Amino acid sequence: MFYVFRKGNIMKTNKLSMLVIACLVITVSINAQLKKRIAVSRFEDRTGSGYHSLGEGMADMLITALVKSKKFMVLERQEIEHLLQEQQFGESGMVTPETAPKVGQMLGAELFVIGSVTEFGQKESDISGGTSIFGAGLRTKTSRAAVDIRLVNTSTGEIIASETEEGSKSSTGIGISYEDINFSNLDSWDDTDIGKAAREAIDGCVKLIVENMEKIPWSGKIIKVNSDGTVLMKPGSEGNVKVGMEFTVFRPGEEIKDPDTGLSLGAEETKVGKIKVIEDALKGKAAKAKIIEGSDLQAGDIVHEK
Repeated sequence: MFYVFRKGNIMKTNKLSMLVIACLVITVSINAQLKKRIAVSRFEDRTGSGYHSLGEGMADMLITALVKSKKFMVLERQEIEHLLQEQQFGESGMVTPETAPKVGQMLGAELFVIGSVTEFGQKESDISGGTSIFGAGLRTKTSRAAVDIRLVNTSTGEIIASETEEGSKSSTGIGISYEDINFSNLDSWDDTDIGKAAREAIDGCVKLIVENMEKIPWSGKIIKVNSDGTVLMKPGSEGNVKVGMEFTVFRPGEEIKDPDTGLSLGAEETKVGKIKVIEDALKGKAAKAKIIEGSDLQAGDIVHEK
């Protein structure tokens, strides 16, 4: 059996096919750009080095690096610590794998980063072999930094990655002096050996986060239901949510905990509707959407990609 097509019909068919494919590509591309939210707690200082604010400084370095990557929405550390004080999550003010899911969910973060600085400092050794230049021996100074980092999926409480990221930098010279540890000016500090060692460790943390964020699905949240059939959801344009995007809305059920560990395993979700974004709101922190399916949406409902 043979089919005969006229040239005009073939051209129309090809144009239609190309249009459909283009629309699909654009839709996938837009949805792929949705930014997930990350919370980074103050790192614990386990070095015993006595450096002032070492845990805070290393955590701030990681936050700055994540923001510069432009891949995520990164919550302010001050916002996290305010919540910890308000909710009285432990006397130390440190987030643990046990408290991270609850704190992360309250902050609206998909991932919580917990870290400990385990090595940080500079060591000097004589490599002159007894020879000297103008009475001074040739010496090598080695700067090292190491961070134990754990990534917690806030919806399930699962630690999806746990690694030690390290960095080192060595210099050789005569009469080498130790460098000041100063987190207040990261740009100039990056030029020092200890700064470069710390940066190498932090870059390893960023790489680990980027690789593992793919394991966690994006989610948003309904924050207000209006009487005109619209809702406010978060995030908005800050999270790359754009006008025309459609999302499915779910109602979280009762939290399920592991009877052996007591850790949260998440909650079952029930589909309650669909929404379509019609405008940005609250300077990008939220988006206004119309309800296109369902009628019983509530503040606190979870938003997932269509």
